[in-house]
Amino acid sequence: MIWAKEETMSRAEIEQIQLSRLQETVTRVYEKVQPYRRKMDEAGVKPQDIKTLKDLEKLPFITKQDMRDNYPFGLFAVPKEKLVRIHASSGTTGKPTVVGYTRKDLEMWTECVSRIAAMGGADGTDVAQICFGYGMFTGALGLHYGLENMGAAMVPSSTGNTEKQIMFMKDFGTTLLVATPSYALRIAEVALQLGIDPKKDLGVKIGLLGSELLTEAMRAEMHKLWGDDMLVTSNYGMSELMGPGVSGECEYLCGMHMNEDFFIPEIIDPKTGRVLPPGEKGELVITCIYKEALPLIRYRTKDVTRLIYEPCKCGRTTVRMENLDGRTDDMLKIRGVNVFPSQIEEVLLGIEEIGPHYEIIVTRKDHTDRLEIRVELVQPMDTYKKLEELEQKIKHKLRMVLGLDAKIRLESPNTLQRFEGKAKRVKDLRNMNTTL
Repeated sequence: MIWAKEETMSRAEIEQIQLSRLQETVTRVYEKVQPYRRKMDEAGVKPQDIKTLKDLEKLPFITKQDMRDNYPFGLFAVPKEKLVRIHASSGTTGKPTVVGYTRKDLEMWTECVSRIAAMGGADGTDVAQICFGYGMFTGALGLHYGLENMGAAMVPSSTGNTEKQIMFMKDFGTTLLVATPSYALRIAEVALQLGIDPKKDLGVKIGLLGSELLTEAMRAEMHKLWGDDMLVTSNYGMSELMGPGVSGECEYLCGMHMNEDFFIPEIIDPKTGRVLPPGEKGELVITCIYKEALPLIRYRTKDVTRLIYEPCKCGRTTVRMENLDGRTDDMLKIRGVNVFPSQIEEVLLGIEEIGPHYEIIVTRKDHTDRLEIRVELVQPMDTYKKLEELEQKIKHKLRMVLGLDAKIRLESPNTLQRFEGKAKRVKDLRNMNTTL
């Protein structure tokens, strides 16, 4: 189902809307946001210089550090009295990033999420269970209002108490699950331990997954546990831009359609900041062109992807983001080799003898980086020879993909940490003078 006519406009129509909204947004931000006006003045660009979409490249970037430096409301384009909602990040690595919404912003957010949910197969007949944490995190309320707007019955169960989550799914007839990929797998794992087969005993047919990277290997693992008939889609967003609803996959699973009448995407070289030609892979930069409270211009997401402009078989004409390769700040440089955790996950989830839970540990000893990967056996193995053969098999497959060796630590079933929210699988201990 296509939710809005804006999803099927011609490229010329999309760009006409984008240019008009970009010009209005740049003028408003220049007039009302002093830190951004200073950035534009330093770059030697004025609002009247934005005559075409190509002129977007003249504008300076905004980063998460800019938001922290202007904490809490320094980048807002409206007075605090106009805000009807405030969210914030956890701030575990410094000042939290604060985001706010006017009434109009919330209406836009609801519209965007309804489109994304419709792409992922949702409709007004669904019983939708939200297994994101409700609170300052934008994911739960964003998906909640968008699905409710479609007419779906909402089950705001939040995270935790997995056995009760499963009881609700069974008793309420849940058909749609909103969760991180890792928690969706955890729910299925606990269900099996309780003697409940998610494929047969639960009616969940749609997974709207987000907040962490959904690799193709992880999608295959979802089908293994939840059934081949489950439509498992990934959707993309971040609090700074709005929350969930920036883009999402349709049933053809060939990239995430972006709501281009509200956002303009670019792909840049993360080192030089140069805009790359269509189809090339790099860092995603997004400009918000309809938000009132926090209209970020050229926000550097640090997510690595590419853009696909060809129309999709689903009938939508909006640009698609390829499923993310990872983040520029997630990339590990180990003995001179660039390693993305998603590369490791793809290898591990393709090996039948180990489960979907893993941990990546990077240490340094005698000035040499060491990569260790803890993986969990699906079933205990009865001989040392079998364990050794599996260890060598994993090392070989990783060496073929990464180009370097890793130490493999095989753990017993149900040993590694499970996550109800966003999974934290990487421990980089090189700056802690720690060895394992």
